[in-house]
Amino acid sequence: MKLRIFTEPQQGAGYEDQLRVAQAAERLGFDAFFRSDHYLRMGDGDPAPGPTDSWVTLGAIARETETIRLGTLVTAATFRLPGPLAISVAQVDQMSGGRVEFGFGTGWFDAEHKAYGIPFPPLGERFARFEEQLEIITGLWTTKPGETYSFEGAYYRLADSPALPKPAQEPCPPVIIGGTGAKRTPRIAAKFADEFNVPFGGLDDTSAAFGRVREACEVAGGRSMIYSAAQVVCVGADEAELARRASAIGREVSELRENGLAGTPEEVVDKIGSFAEAGSERMYLQVLDMADIDHLELIAAEILPHV
Repeated sequence: MKLRIFTEPQQGAGYEDQLRVAQAAERLGFDAFFRSDHYLRMGDGDPAPGPTDSWVTLGAIARETETIRLGTLVTAATFRLPGPLAISVAQVDQMSGGRVEFGFGTGWFDAEHKAYGIPFPPLGERFARFEEQLEIITGLWTTKPGETYSFEGAYYRLADSPALPKPAQEPCPPVIIGGTGAKRTPRIAAKFADEFNVPFGGLDDTSAAFGRVREACEVAGGRSMIYSAAQVVCVGADEAELARRASAIGREVSELRENGLAGTPEEVVDKIGSFAEAGSERMYLQVLDMADIDHLELIAAEILPHV
């Protein structure tokens, strides 16, 4: 089981906060540093310092780290045109020496679209655009050097693109698709994804979602897939420390124990083991208090060696 640190910077973190967490995660031996892709804080609280762009941020972090994998969980398809997005991600992959993983989703948070003037089509259209964007982005990345790429779809048209720049990884950065949809999501994942992620689901729901994607992969010809899950993490060496960390993120210990990876290190190791039994090969640990580096230190010392 690989453990990855997953952050939500829109909740109140600037670039320096993210860099500090990424460098700590690298130093402590975590597999990856991931961030969300949002432009608006969720819930109450001070919105300052405001949003940071995910790919601008990851490009900068790429130059300040050496080994840790970097990515989004997940980039919103509604935020960017597919051609420019392919350029941005390929460039960050080059800047990192081939350490990028491309998490991609339809976009869902209507309020942030309204706040920044971003069109927010109905769900069916978002899925249709999402699938075309995946076709275009992976097509641009995998077009052979010296050849051009064209695409004619319902929403996007590309003509004789030089399909540059190329990412450092060949044929392209791993693509991560997630969700719990019963029909469209498994089919799209089986067609395009290298990894399928279930965010914040219970064990039964996670296992069921994995099963639907496995079936879709078989239908698609046996495509191999990495399976992963994302869960909020809150660990304390004792009950007092656990309660302090839960309070810092505005949550109750009992609720976190039920709906996340919360408790003593021993409890969290056991729950990670349950996700492993359900088929998860990677766990994205959603760290909501990015100022608490001691939390990462505890997880690295008391959980990482046991999973």
